[in-house]
Amino acid sequence: MTFDELGLGPNVLQAVNDAGYTHPTPIQAQAIPSALEGRDVLGIAQTGTGKTASFTLPMIERLSKGRARARMPRSLILEPTRELAAQVAENFETYGKNQKLSMALLIGGVSFEEQTKKLDRGVDVLIATPGRLLDHFERGKVMLNGVQIFVIDEADRMLDMGFIPDIERICKLTPFTRQTLFFSATMPKEIQRLTEAFLQNPVRIEVARPASTTETVTQAVAQVPSLPKLKREALRSLIKSKDVKNGIIFCNRKRDVAILARSLEKHGFNAAPLHGDLDQNIRMKTLGEFRDGAIQLLVASDVAARGLDIPDVSHVFNYDIPTHAEDYVHRIGRTGRAGRSGEAYSLVSKQDTKYLVAIEELINKSLNRITIDGLGEDDAPTQSRKSSTAKKRETGPKSRKTPEKAKRPSKAAPKKQDTDDKPVVGLGDHVPAFLLRPTKLPKSRSLA
Repeated sequence: MTFDELGLGPNVLQAVNDAGYTHPTPIQAQAIPSALEGRDVLGIAQTGTGKTASFTLPMIERLSKGRARARMPRSLILEPTRELAAQVAENFETYGKNQKLSMALLIGGVSFEEQTKKLDRGVDVLIATPGRLLDHFERGKVMLNGVQIFVIDEADRMLDMGFIPDIERICKLTPFTRQTLFFSATMPKEIQRLTEAFLQNPVRIEVARPASTTETVTQAVAQVPSLPKLKREALRSLIKSKDVKNGIIFCNRKRDVAILARSLEKHGFNAAPLHGDLDQNIRMKTLGEFRDGAIQLLVASDVAARGLDIPDVSHVFNYDIPTHAEDYVHRIGRTGRAGRSGEAYSLVSKQDTKYLVAIEELINKSLNRITIDGLGEDDAPTQSRKSSTAKKRETGPKSRKTPEKAKRPSKAAPKKQDTDDKPVVGLGDHVPAFLLRPTKLPKSRSLA
């Protein structure tokens, strides 16, 4: 099947051909005709299957006739993150270049004033994150009662980020007669409830088993020590042992993203961090340089795990195994896209075993175990290593030989005895000597 058979107009087809696409993916082949008919669509597909074009192409075709009014967008697309919203905007510019459609992007980290100016002129396509959209709505800068097509993308990610109450509110602000296109990689109960409440007799399209991984990705796990220094060393050894054209390294915490990126740079790797606390301009600049090949290794939080379309990523490394099994599917979906092959490796310490078990149960597959040169499977360094203060507490006063005269009772002795066995909050593991000196209150101020 080709795009010519899906019912798209010549202007859209020309833009698709100019972008180098001739054959639609399975979800595109099934979703586009139904969307062109004006029906609600419920699309369930794993990441990297071309969901974005499944709603952008029919939207452009349907919006090609008509005109937007000030502050009343004709269509609305909700995305969970700024990066995804910006990427969808790029898709509209690519596929809608032969149409006279106006577009506005409402995301955080960008001036309200510039966004308001676009809304005042009227936009055909409004792409937004839930928080920034509601900010504009509460200021009276945008009205949603003119929305004809409403898209909710990466719905399960919206759930993870706590956006479901915002989604429900936004749905109620749009007309009941709207067309709703709903896309998600997985279908937990909360998402199922949302679809039953806001979709009307939708066409259900499921092109892959929920939470399945792409067959073109080679997956493996390596047992590593949990001590951060040794774990970073293991990652560097693993990267050096593979033919890495470019790769994304995922961490669970934003602070670890920055630390790991600096460590890799220090050891001669071309790496840069990407996480939610960075300024939006820096985030977009970093993504652009990674796409262009100026950056080889992108160290990221899960902000880069969903939907980012960087087609030719050769490797994904999970420096931290994700605590939610579904996130594993999305992370490794950054490689092996569009039929290409890819490799995904996860570093797992002994305390991460339960997360690995959950992942293997979710994807119904046992992951291959590998060893890293110079490291065995034993996690002994973290089991036997103890701090010097802990050792002191274990030995305690019994191991010290006390002079006879030190055993004589003193006025400060009871206080010292009370603090030897446990640390004092805010003062470390001991009480400064000046605090142990006995004090006498003047008779005039005596509490007796």
